[in-house]
Amino acid sequence: QVQLVESGGGLVQPGGSLRLSCAASEFTLDYYAIGWFRQAPGKEREFVAGISWSGSSTYYEDYVKGRFTISRDNAKNTVYLQMNSLKPEDTAVYYCAADRVTYEADYVTNMDFDYDYWGQGTQVTVSS
Repeated sequence: QVQLVESGGGLVQPGGSLRLSCAASEFTLDYYAIGWFRQAPGKEREFVAGISWSGSSTYYEDYVKGRFTISRDNAKNTVYLQMNSLKPEDTAVYYCAADRVTYEADYVTNMDFDYDYWGQGTQVTVSS
């Protein structure tokens, strides 16, 4: 069964860091763009960051730009989201999602309906 599994969430103080991982099982991420989304209580799910299948293209929303870094290790079939300078407003459940693309489509989309597979999410809480 195709699965994406997120890990690395937890409780952290403001200004702290976490690294989320998104691992795939039963399929390889080679021709998948990967996006990270988040959903806070009472709010709509929103795009955070994404990376193209080759890793050559990345995209960040303004509210995380300069603080979060997305990367991928296709040999380990894993994508990472390094989150630094965390703020209380970053508190949410974080989801990774995989978008099947062609070799030529080496870009990433921020539209959730483009994504084919989703993980179950990992909770990130930023609080003192």
